[in-house]
Amino acid sequence: MMHRFFVEPSLMMGQRFPLPPPLVHQVTRVLRLGDGDEIALLDGMGGEARCRLAGADCVVVARRFAAGEPRHQLTVRQALLKGDHLEQVIRHGTELGIARFGLFVSERSVARELSSRRLERLRAVAREAAEQSERGIVPPVDEPVSLAKALKGAASGSVLLFERHEGKRLTEMGPPSSVFIGPEGGFSPAEVEAAERAGLAIAGLGPRILRSETVAVAVAAAILSRTGDFA
Repeated sequence: MMHRFFVEPSLMMGQRFPLPPPLVHQVTRVLRLGDGDEIALLDGMGGEARCRLAGADCVVVARRFAAGEPRHQLTVRQALLKGDHLEQVIRHGTELGIARFGLFVSERSVARELSSRRLERLRAVAREAAEQSERGIVPPVDEPVSLAKALKGAASGSVLLFERHEGKRLTEMGPPSSVFIGPEGGFSPAEVEAAERAGLAIAGLGPRILRSETVAVAVAAAILSRTGDFA
């Protein structure tokens, strides 16, 4: 398996360039790669360069557009969760093909804030998962906002998932541009009403109640399967 790394585009220009400094220790000391070994460098914008190591340099063997990106760009807007559950959402959601993560604080959120250190950890998880799953981009993880602000900025075609919803299910609608997923205690009735006023559709996932950290994975699999981007 070829090792894949996201690097700044400016560090992988031309047909021959120095091994990017952030990778030197990992490539030469941890992975013990050397002359003749190949790695893949990704610019985070969909571009990929397959490179052969030559001394302290990378020699480009081929450039291409990374093939791991879904055509349907799905944003998941996830309420803050306690413990390390957000890491599960980011890791598995990135593997499945979610394009962006937006975090928000909900009325029933147990976790009410996210430190800058924790946010950077979540972004690192997204990068690691993108490398492992052969994505062409690293999904952005936006800093948390209030649910009201998130609803105000919601794109057309957004859906709020409400576990007690007895009307339409998500799979009975067209593929949404973004989905709102509540915290451990779910959305309050007032929040559902606010989402409706903001123009969001309300949908359920079926008769079973899922843990909040499971919903994003189930949603991504269901939506991206319908668009031909998964399974």
